[in-house]
Amino acid sequence: MKRILYNLFMQILFWLMAFAIGRAIFMTYYANMIAQENAGFWHSMGAFWHALHLDLATTCYLMFFPFLVLVVQSFFSPKWMNWFHRVYTFLILMLYALLIGAENGIYYEWRTKLPYKALQILSHPSEIFNTAETGTFFILLAILLFQLISSYWLYVRFFFKPVIQLKRNIIFSILFFMITPVLLIIGARGGIQEIPIMQSQAYYSSHQILNLAATNSFFNFSASARENYRYKGKNPFIHYPPDEAEKTVKELYLIEKDSTSRILTTSRPNVVLLLLESWSADLIEALGGDQGITPSFDSLVTDGVLFTHIYASGTRSEQGMACLFGGFPAHPISSIAVQPDKYNHLPSLTRKMIENGYSTSFYFGGQLIYGNIKSYIYYNGFQRIKEIYDFDPSFPRAKLGIHDEYTLSEQIRDLSGEKEPFFSSLFTVSTHSPFDMPLAVKKDWGYNSVINDYLNSAYYTDRCLGDYFREARKQPWYDSTLFILIADHSHFSQKNWYYHSPEYHRIPLLFYGEVIKKEFRGSKIDRIGSQVDLAATLLSQLSIDDSAFVWSKDLLNPYTKEFAYVSFEEGIGWIVPEGHFFWVNNLNVFYSNELKAYTGLINRQGKSFLQVVYQKYLDY
Repeated sequence: MKRILYNLFMQILFWLMAFAIGRAIFMTYYANMIAQENAGFWHSMGAFWHALHLDLATTCYLMFFPFLVLVVQSFFSPKWMNWFHRVYTFLILMLYALLIGAENGIYYEWRTKLPYKALQILSHPSEIFNTAETGTFFILLAILLFQLISSYWLYVRFFFKPVIQLKRNIIFSILFFMITPVLLIIGARGGIQEIPIMQSQAYYSSHQILNLAATNSFFNFSASARENYRYKGKNPFIHYPPDEAEKTVKELYLIEKDSTSRILTTSRPNVVLLLLESWSADLIEALGGDQGITPSFDSLVTDGVLFTHIYASGTRSEQGMACLFGGFPAHPISSIAVQPDKYNHLPSLTRKMIENGYSTSFYFGGQLIYGNIKSYIYYNGFQRIKEIYDFDPSFPRAKLGIHDEYTLSEQIRDLSGEKEPFFSSLFTVSTHSPFDMPLAVKKDWGYNSVINDYLNSAYYTDRCLGDYFREARKQPWYDSTLFILIADHSHFSQKNWYYHSPEYHRIPLLFYGEVIKKEFRGSKIDRIGSQVDLAATLLSQLSIDDSAFVWSKDLLNPYTKEFAYVSFEEGIGWIVPEGHFFWVNNLNVFYSNELKAYTGLINRQGKSFLQVVYQKYLDY
């Protein structure tokens, strides 16, 4: 009977060790980033100590199957039954190694543990491979194999002892069967306290990367999956009575006077919408970025209308698409743009333009299956859609698709024969990782290699924009065209902003073209807004009814209220002139600046907005 207890104890000890190995791999892989946090060595090592509670709870979950095998072995113990332990352990180790490998791969981009939503991406493994640099991919693969093989070798060599021909002890077997599951249940819920253990149990630092390192990956992913399933038809963000929340949100959209600034010389210009993949406001010198990264964009600012306080509503391209074309805010847990049964309830900017006589087109040098946005783009009714398969096969290609210069030049060629007025959208690709672009000479911006690669990719796309506008100015349709440049979402930048800060999520928005009245050229609009507001702002300038876009407000109307809503995994950011807060719902973690007397009002506004948006998403 001692062998039964020995195996139970040693397998618990093994999983605690395996989780520590996975944590060490993550912290080693991102050692430079942790060092930049200046947290100190011993404070960083605290991640292992603060992880124990969550690791033990996860271990108790994993031990239910081995426990059942041990119960059987206490009565009946042939040699072949020992293989159940070894096969089960190998399979769980394989899943854990895959999980750690995926988290190492996505963290730099997503700044989060692997969420349940990532399963949508895992359904297209080629996207993951193409997103990672080739060298990085094989490094991650090598780490995965090392973790799997070394952990399993340690298990077989030091932790597992075969149970062979035990003498039966009925009393022991009964007590083992009755007591052990009770202890495992208590351990799995984190103790006998009223509220079961949650991820926040591992949080201990002001440095988010250390909190995430301390959070057990298995526990986090299973919790994310459980929450998604649980809240599939139920709103997890209810904090106020529905009528009260609706009233609060409705007040945000009350307009004292419908009086917009008319900045265009015509109400029927051509419109070219250039969607800039992953562009942070920190790339633009006019928005506080470093000099020289995007000189072409900055040259446009002098003759355009620059919106200086625009924030990405979401963190993924498919969310940005729903914001821009559907005027629907991003929301946690999922994305409406990948669910046809829901996005067909949204209004469409493209269809609205078609109704008013515009011909339409959409260009993307990559595969529209990325981010699952293809069906949504088609739903919007673009009359001509070009993705990677529709371009000249001789065009040079990177891992994610055709380089931006070729996509941009293709659009210009096509628009020369387009019926006017036209509404044409182009989504760039070169500023998406792995940032491979055909630059003969890459600049050293003075940052680490990943930041340098990102800045160089923006420098390349900006150079393409310079060539694009030089060629566009030669076209007969140029003088009657409004160009709109906006990002699909933001990105970590050389400024190293904290993720739960407005600066991290700030993006560029620029109106440019000869159709802008001279008195407005070079002006800056400092009102707070988001991508969602583009629809109402544009349609108002075109004197087209925008009433269907109920979540969108006119940024050029000085009487609309200033606010921006940012969504991320399980939480929101709320930004108003008086201040801001970021709040993680499932952990009940609250980040805020000094809001003083406005704290209560702003808190109610932000949480009510999230509650109503998510309920609307569920109702669709």
